[in-house]
Amino acid sequence: MNRAPLWLLYLNVLVIATCGLVYELVAGTLASYLLGDSVTQFSLVIGVYLSALGAGAWISQYVHTQLARVFIEVELALALIGGFSTPLLFLAFPMLDWFHVLLFGSVILIGILVGLELPLLMRILREHLEFSELISRVLAFDYLGALFASLLFPILLVPRLGLTRTALLFGLLNAGVGLWGTYLLRPLLSSKGIDGLRGRAFLVIGMLVIGMIKADALTTLSEENTLGGEIVYADSSPYQRIVVTQSDRGFQLYLNGHLQFNSVDEYRYHEALVHPLMSVCQNASRVLVLGGGDGLAVREILRYPSVESITLVDLDPAMTRLATRFEPLARLNQNALSSAKVEVVNQDAFVWVNEADERPAYDAVVIDFPDPGNYSVGKLYTTYFYQRLRKRLTPEAGVAVQCTSPLVAPQSYWCILHTLRASGYQVTPYHAAVPTFGVWGFALARIIDEERIVDETHSSSERWSLPPTLSADVEGLRFLNESTMPSLFDLPADQQPLDVPPNRLNDQNLIRLYDTEWGGRTT
Repeated sequence: MNRAPLWLLYLNVLVIATCGLVYELVAGTLASYLLGDSVTQFSLVIGVYLSALGAGAWISQYVHTQLARVFIEVELALALIGGFSTPLLFLAFPMLDWFHVLLFGSVILIGILVGLELPLLMRILREHLEFSELISRVLAFDYLGALFASLLFPILLVPRLGLTRTALLFGLLNAGVGLWGTYLLRPLLSSKGIDGLRGRAFLVIGMLVIGMIKADALTTLSEENTLGGEIVYADSSPYQRIVVTQSDRGFQLYLNGHLQFNSVDEYRYHEALVHPLMSVCQNASRVLVLGGGDGLAVREILRYPSVESITLVDLDPAMTRLATRFEPLARLNQNALSSAKVEVVNQDAFVWVNEADERPAYDAVVIDFPDPGNYSVGKLYTTYFYQRLRKRLTPEAGVAVQCTSPLVAPQSYWCILHTLRASGYQVTPYHAAVPTFGVWGFALARIIDEERIVDETHSSSERWSLPPTLSADVEGLRFLNESTMPSLFDLPADQQPLDVPPNRLNDQNLIRLYDTEWGGRTT
């Protein structure tokens, strides 16, 4: 074998290393999208995958003959299993028990096949290189492939191709390596069966090409099977998968498979989130909204004549674009984000609160983040975040926070309230019934007067008139009125306080509580 084919084999190492890591990243991402708790899901996927790699490397010692043919067969099998793993996992998600079997079954099979690849290639190459040179070069290209995968996956592959097309594309690369190997390794292959080997390679490539062409249909089918309803909008941003479905009960927004609102009853949630706060922060002129890229909370804030400016901080520009360009949502939020009073900042709120800002502080803050189902969101429910937020507030400012369901997830709910209290806020719990979600919980918070120590059980009523009285200036509400507002603050016996530690940045116990209480249910 001359020098050029040797370097082509090194290129094979680079490609197969990239493919192997991409399959692992796809599985971990898909598991975190559908099951939540990204740390747990990635840890499990990585651990199982690495163990399977070891099993594949162990099995390779029992391959004594026809190394080149076995290598090609491994590539073709990996192309099929890895390439079609994602659409199959999407389709299997509603059957949760089978989903776990399929998820870890595919991770194990892919890991074993990837574990077989390098030992087989190294044994093919050992006739041409000294052992030390062989090890150093093969491992160097293997690690370089891992670097390519780790950079390409979040920057280019997921936002541009989505998970389904990414898996199919790298399946094609594995199949291409297999087909290429029938020519590159021809001197090591017997003539018998070579045409059949190439025929299978072309068949696998054809199946994957059809999968790429039908990827949108596969994704739509799997998401409709998972989410329910007809998909009328779908987009993959660098941060999340955004899907809007249509049903006989309006349209629904999903982020990473988790329902954010139903257009039929979202007004109950957003009126409960915004108006108690604005009723106690009378004459608030500068309002901050954290999260809430759908513009629905902003719609409610704009009902107040005293409001002069609203700053909306939402991580994903794809979400705020949806709020202005997707006609059903723009109509629902009454074109709130197009108001001259609204400034949209597309930035991580965790970073934003730490930045110096010379502008005046805010009189009211609405926090409308997704539920704390993973650590990247959970950091926005920590004592660190709430303490940093205090620096952005006027002394009399109020904060309203959505806090998940106090009925389904009482420990998670009270953990958020105790976190606010541990961060130096006076906190009042309240709730509202939203048919799509059931009983939903909120918190009304204000900075504790540091000049004196106030008994926490009376602090809120001393600083505020609670329950708040709905402002006479507000018009167009469909849920709240003078009689329903007080009922939000009347907690029944099954929603009374629990003794739960606050959520801190270094441990985020809230994520474990949330995952346990919701049990992987879509919210």
